[in-house]
Amino acid sequence: MTAPSGTSRPRPVYKTRRGRMYCGAAEELLKRRPLTTARGKVQLVFTSPPFPLNRKKRYGNRTGDEYIDWLASFAELLTSYLTGNGSIVLELGNCWEPGTPTMSTLTLKALLAFQEAAGLHLCQEFVCYNPARLPGPAQWVTVERIRAKDAFTRLWWLSPTARPAADNRRVLKEYSASMKSLLARGRYNAGRRPSEHLIGPDSFLVDHGGAIPPNVLTVPNTRSDDSYQRFCREEGLRPHPARMPAPVAEFFIKFLSDRGDTVLDPFAGSNTTGHVAERLGRRWLSVEMHEVYARTSQARFQAMPKEVD
Repeated sequence: MTAPSGTSRPRPVYKTRRGRMYCGAAEELLKRRPLTTARGKVQLVFTSPPFPLNRKKRYGNRTGDEYIDWLASFAELLTSYLTGNGSIVLELGNCWEPGTPTMSTLTLKALLAFQEAAGLHLCQEFVCYNPARLPGPAQWVTVERIRAKDAFTRLWWLSPTARPAADNRRVLKEYSASMKSLLARGRYNAGRRPSEHLIGPDSFLVDHGGAIPPNVLTVPNTRSDDSYQRFCREEGLRPHPARMPAPVAEFFIKFLSDRGDTVLDPFAGSNTTGHVAERLGRRWLSVEMHEVYARTSQARFQAMPKEVD
């Protein structure tokens, strides 16, 4: 386990071929060696900080102005780890005003405070939609029936430069059936559209290998039969309650980094980020506050599949 204080160096809870998991408070460990040797070398910080929930969770969360100040305190620290064209992606959930069926702007204020603290550019907003998410907030959705269920979170892409390294050709989606038919047919109705866009006669006849993805990511619930879940059940341990869906981590790691690059997750939880980074041929560095989550996340690396592009 990581040494909590003193001059001794933090030691990883476990290591893999490409990465290291550390246990402790990120605001402390990221200021100490050996983690500081990665400063200026991280291509992507991808993380989901604890959300500012009204009810305290086991994994820890802050509320109100305390949350805004806490998140903003990480801005310069995380930016110091980035390469010159690196990126930070933060997943921030929605939150509600205590005791009322009205949304809070707290996460937006926290995002702006984080951005301003390090002078970051806001590159793009993404929405992560989970159609299978349970109805909530329960009081307003399932009891009083006066709100629709909250089924998405936002991911905010920031960078110290306006043109960070990125390539959407690494995250192309399969063409729709109609697009495949168009390519096979070799013709379509060109001309000016009601939107005033002028579509040329050859604009859509090039097969680029797939469609450019939208900034709305649709993902299912975290699978319950993966190695991490099985390990927790077999050992009688409670799995992390807010696991990052692997397809979301995969999208951003592919989009914003290349093979051999380093990915950092300072709020790693069950270490989905490290596991996906390892599978995609990236180096990774993860930090998790709670020892039980840090240690059990090693189960993700059992029987690792072959690396993929």
